[in-house]
Order: sequence, then structure tokens, then C-alpha cells
Amino acid sequence: MTMPKDLVAIYETCRKYRSITMLEQLKSYLNDGHLVEEVVSADGKNSYMMPSRRNAGHVVIVLVRQIIAPTVFRNAEEETTDVLDLDGVRRVRAVPNKFKFGERGRGLLVLRCLDAGGRLPQNRTAIGTKMQIGEAFDLNTLVFGDSAMDGTRVLPVKAAVQYSDALSVKHYGECVGEEFHNRSDETGTLFDAEKKVNSPNLFTRHFLLPGTLLVQTLTANGCQLPPIGFDHLMLSVGIAGSYGGQTSVAGTNVRTHIAGVFASRLEMPLSSPYELLKQLQRNNSRNSFAEMSSVDDLTSAIFEAMEMHYAECFNSQTATKYLEELVRTFENDDPDLRARYQQAKKDVAEMFNRYFGPGKKKSG
Repeated sequence: MTMPKDLVAIYETCRKYRSITMLEQLKSYLNDGHLVEEVVSADGKNSYMMPSRRNAGHVVIVLVRQIIAPTVFRNAEEETTDVLDLDGVRRVRAVPNKFKFGERGRGLLVLRCLDAGGRLPQNRTAIGTKMQIGEAFDLNTLVFGDSAMDGTRVLPVKAAVQYSDALSVKHYGECVGEEFHNRSDETGTLFDAEKKVNSPNLFTRHFLLPGTLLVQTLTANGCQLPPIGFDHLMLSVGIAGSYGGQTSVAGTNVRTHIAGVFASRLEMPLSSPYELLKQLQRNNSRNSFAEMSSVDDLTSAIFEAMEMHYAECFNSQTATKYLEELVRTFENDDPDLRARYQQAKKDVAEMFNRYFGPGKKKSG
């Protein structure tokens, strides 16, 4: 049965209204769109540009990273990186860049798809002699931060969003497996006939087991993140992805769930996963993690722990619907979303050009 055109229009209007409700409620904690401001010098003769002054505004997105395929998070050692928290619990620790690097790269893909930035490759930002700064720095730069050389000048951009460590809910021993790696010669030995030595390709690899849950928070403070930047962050985080240096080339291995989105005027201790996990453990009457072994149980426990501390609270269902709608509009090449990104491209380029532009400008 085909829906009448007038009902289709009503449905589309309601759908778009539902999708913007959360963002509208968060706007008082985000940047109002004025990314730079002109400040007059003390003598009143000159003026200069600076990023808009920070204001009271704190937004935190709490994520549950669910391992769905063996994933390696380590630094120099072969073992998975760990940390002993203040409660004496040994946890898996994935440092911020393990996730931020991949999501920053995904943000560039979004910008390129919408023709709204991403001119330069990730970690290769170089400003040419005839290039405007706003051609190199874009919305991705504003959200995730970056730095580049402009002649002899270093141009640093502080990220509007800070990534925390991602910490496992359960003890390290319950989350990590290992396998023995033996790359032998075709003859079945470890002897390298060319170099006349035994092959060093003999080691143990430690990996996170599928089903492991990690808690991570993304925070935006000081009203530096504009609304389109919030949406860009959500699209960059997405629903699933490939993470970990060794395993990011092996296909999707992490699914991301939003436990909630929270806002207040000032930062709260629970915006740190170290404090949040301790609170969850204290709230668990059996002093174990058995009750938080599923994603639904964990997201419910997180929301219950945080909602009393924040002025604006959006639970997992609301935030997930918002993200899914955002992904759907992107996949369908929604003209409204494209127009918002195109406007952001102009606004952000103007901000960087004015802020990093040469010299001071006389007032008046």
C-alpha cells in the first residue's frame, strides 16, 4: 500500500524533528557558531583575532566499545597494555590514539564525500606557499586537532574533543587471550639460509577476546565545539570500525555503542572512565562485574550512575537513534546535511584564515 503524499510529508517532517531534538537541547553547551572574535589591544589602536573565548559548557559522550573479533592493543611490549586503577583492579587500557586515529581518518572520508574538506592526507598536513590556511585546516581539524608548518611558523590547533583511555569493565585476565606465532621457513625450520641465522619470527601475540567491553568518554569543554562539529564527531565515531595497529587491517573488530550523552556547565568527575568504573563497581551490590556482562546492562548502569550529576541527559536509546538517523541521512546523501557541511566548510576556513592570518589589523 502506497502512503499518500501529504502523509509522507508529515512523516518526513516528524522524522527530521525527532532527529534534531537532542542537538537542539545541547546547543547551549556548544559553540554558537561564532568561532573567532576580534579583540582590541590595550592601547585601543590595534586589534587581533583569536578563537572565541571559552565559556561554561561541558558535553560528554560515553561509549561502550565491544570487541567483536580478536583485537590487539599494545605499545612496545607484546602484552596488551594494562593499568592498575586506584581500586586495585588490573584493567585493559587502550590509549586514546588507538581509537582517535581511526575516527579522525573516517572524518576525512566524510568531508571528502560531501566535498567539505579533507584536501590533505591524515598526518601529512603541509601548507604550501600559495595555499590559504583554510584550505589545509578544515572541520576535522577543529574537532580532532592538528598542527602544521607555515614557512617557519608552527600552527597548532587544539582539539575541541578530548578522548579518554578506554578501560575494560572486567579484570585483565578475563579479557585477554594469546597465541603462539611461528613463521618458519618453507623447509619447516627457523633457519634463514641467506642470513645464516635462525629467524626471529617466533613470538606470542596477546589479543582482546571477542565479547570484551571497554568504556571510553569523549568530552567537549568550553563551548568550543559547534553543532555541526558534534554531528561530525558522531559520524566519525560511527557504529563499527577496525582498530588496533596489528588488527586494523583484518576487518571490522569493534562495535561502538553509545551509553549516553550528558551535558552540564562544568566538568564532572564521572566524565573520566577511571572514576566512572569505580562508581559502577560501588553501585554493584555483589561487588563483581557479573551484572555488567552485557551491553544493555552496562549502558543502563552507566546512565543510572551519571544522570543525577548532569543537567541534560540522553540515554542509550535516544542517542543511538540520533546516530542511526545521522548515518542514514549521510548514506542517502541528504541535501540538508550536505548544505550544513558546505556552510561549515566556509565558516571554518574563514576562522583559520582570520586567526592565523598575517599581522594585526587596525581597528575602526
